[in-house]
Amino acid sequence: MVGNTWRRSNLPRQPAELGKPLVDPAIWYPKDILANDEWIYHLSETEIAEVEAAVALVVERGLDIKDITREKFPLPKLAPRLQEMQDELMEGRGLVLIKGLPIDRLNRVQYAAAFWGVSLYIGRALSQNRQGHLLGHVKDVGGDYSKTRGYKTRSYMAFHCDQADVLALGCIHTAKSGGEHLVCSAVTLYNEMLKRRPDLAVELGWKFYRQLSNEKHPGQKDPWIRQGIFNFHQGYFAVRGVSSALNKGQSIEGVPKFTEAQKEALKMFRDIAPEIAIEVPLGRGDISYVMNHVTLHSRTDFEDWPEPERKRHLLRLWMNTGDRRPLPPEIHKFTQGIYDDTTKFVTPLDAESP
Repeated sequence: MVGNTWRRSNLPRQPAELGKPLVDPAIWYPKDILANDEWIYHLSETEIAEVEAAVALVVERGLDIKDITREKFPLPKLAPRLQEMQDELMEGRGLVLIKGLPIDRLNRVQYAAAFWGVSLYIGRALSQNRQGHLLGHVKDVGGDYSKTRGYKTRSYMAFHCDQADVLALGCIHTAKSGGEHLVCSAVTLYNEMLKRRPDLAVELGWKFYRQLSNEKHPGQKDPWIRQGIFNFHQGYFAVRGVSSALNKGQSIEGVPKFTEAQKEALKMFRDIAPEIAIEVPLGRGDISYVMNHVTLHSRTDFEDWPEPERKRHLLRLWMNTGDRRPLPPEIHKFTQGIYDDTTKFVTPLDAESP
């Protein structure tokens, strides 16, 4: 058993303002965060036994994954640590990795229950698509990235953030090659842009149009949303990634084309992100949590195993942490899940066709 060096960040935060350097515990560079394992939590044997006992209760009761609650998944010893991890995600580095779940002792249902049950102590699961999936699957099902969302493909995914406070990924299988989980600090990225080209950093404070990929949001009628890349609200910073949704938004009738300054700013954003990113060592059984308002994540393209049972497969949760962080209305609205009045929430145990 690996010893734990995990600890909360103790760096200060000052009120954020566009055009000024940020002071925030979510500022980190690869050389600093990789110098130690303070952001990685290794489960103890006692904590692993506690999780396995809670999983056994779920199986004994025949519970559907979506019906598991904290009360039905008791973790008296681990729960206080998970609360610290939520604090670290929302007010600290914005990144936590949990290692130690014995996936080889767990079948698909048991690992899904463990992933869901542990994550209940981080936040509440949200619907990730119009099918009402609370439990998502990042798996290549033969999707065409130009026509579907990237998690259904094996394509490279640019640095982006999801429509939730926290993204959780639980690793069932890794790819034969590639498929690395990359994360960078968006706060560091903003400061770097401000240092190199302050005019371009400010340019990303203006609102951009994003395509919604036919996904449903409560009360949403337009096929696009308008959000800044760098957002500031009540002294807090929040990022929205430069993803394919921006480029796809340019094809929508009536949406203004990028200005030359916007193009230059978006290119600098894309160029800096990989410079300051780390590869998260997400192995089988591990759980990665990233806070979407201060980090960006990416996925390299990959070659998969020929055997269906070995294909790269990550479980995914989008989670709300109870509005712990002030957000601009146009971002808050789109961090509540994808659904409408007819949506039935489900927790499928495998990926569906594109």
